[in-house]
Amino acid sequence: MHIVPLEPVPDVLDVLARLSHLPRPVLFDSGADHDDLGRYSFAAADPVAQLEGHASDWLAIRDRIRASRVAAPRPDAMLPPFQGGWAGWFAYELGCAFDRMSVAAGEGTGVPDVALGLYDWVIAWDHRAERAWLISTGIDANCGRDQERARRRARAVLDLLAAPVLGQPTASAGHDVIATDAFGATPRDLARDFTPDAYRQAVGRTIDHVLGGDIFQANLSQRFEAPFTGNPFVLYHALRRRSPAPMGAYVTHGRFVALSVSPERFLRFESDTRRVETRPIKGTRPRGDTPARDDALSAELLTSEKDRAENVMITDLLRNDLARVCEAESIEVVALCRLETHPTVHHLASVVRGTLRHDCDALDLLAATFPGGSVTGAPKIRAMDIIAQLEPVRRGVYCGAIGWIGLDGAMDTSVAIRTITLDGRVATFHVGGGITARSRPDDELQETLDKARALLGALADAS
Repeated sequence: MHIVPLEPVPDVLDVLARLSHLPRPVLFDSGADHDDLGRYSFAAADPVAQLEGHASDWLAIRDRIRASRVAAPRPDAMLPPFQGGWAGWFAYELGCAFDRMSVAAGEGTGVPDVALGLYDWVIAWDHRAERAWLISTGIDANCGRDQERARRRARAVLDLLAAPVLGQPTASAGHDVIATDAFGATPRDLARDFTPDAYRQAVGRTIDHVLGGDIFQANLSQRFEAPFTGNPFVLYHALRRRSPAPMGAYVTHGRFVALSVSPERFLRFESDTRRVETRPIKGTRPRGDTPARDDALSAELLTSEKDRAENVMITDLLRNDLARVCEAESIEVVALCRLETHPTVHHLASVVRGTLRHDCDALDLLAATFPGGSVTGAPKIRAMDIIAQLEPVRRGVYCGAIGWIGLDGAMDTSVAIRTITLDGRVATFHVGGGITARSRPDDELQETLDKARALLGALADAS
């Protein structure tokens, strides 16, 4: 392994701009939250190997990832935790590989269920320490290790970082002026897979399932689609400016680009301590336009019986999921229904931790918990069946997971919400919310529109 401290510490978005012309650049971006979830950021490009497949391919994909750990370099405990390995996404429909999961009849975006690259070098930031490093492992496609290769790859990256970047476009400082029916001036060709009335009716049918005893809750979403001919980097810049998030991501695979400003961690696994953490979010209010209104909305969320009940149910579901692979006595809820405030919304979030059993690894953990309970419902299998019946298209990257699995077996992933998928000249994204017996269709529709506002604004900025 070849490690080079980077001084001065480079800007995260400047590095992404410099890598954007290379094959399959990725960025895992902490935004502005450097005290809690967002201590570290990572950027890489030009992977030495790629994995792509669907749920039916999972066993082969799992075995390939496990095989890469055989000759892995030992991680440096003094550096940020991702020091080379696999990075990309796991789409929502990968859940078919793990449970008796139904999927929507519509085709969706066509993204693969798994899209990963094996990255032999990483630029890593520790924002708390205000330091950054280039870490080059020297691994090849078969995970052989070569120190001279590590040095050679590092020199090429250092040359790239030192070269001038000419004419890199940036996003405009636009404003939230977005609607027809609830937004303002939306993109002219914006399309949805639900009309407002149809979404209200789908919420009503979900409530009927709750009252009938089928489920306690389900997460129902709708998809938006608009033409996009701009620069993906500019769009990510706009998303980050409007909604900086501790689990941001920019991931490319073939013709697809996934741009995410997720506030929610799905799974973190520390290979040395074997500690597991998940942080479900349930309960949302928009930010107010005055301090008094903002305080009132956060207080409303904290005192909402509906939102608290929803969060507690999903926290319990995740405790049960973790119990499938963690030492039972180790599982604890270290925070329940605490308020988290972001630039555009308030959330209720909880934190659940446990210790992974020694006969399990990060991939077993993923299989036991995927997709995350906060974006499915409870009981999970029945909730996913109802989602498949009511949602007309597949979710793709949305509500799956985006992140990395290190060569040492460690893992960190987000829940892929607040995520735009680009496919050529088309941008799609989903927004949703948890439906319970206390839900009201008008309120649930409005919640999705509140969540869509920043994404639509970013598309307008970058077009």
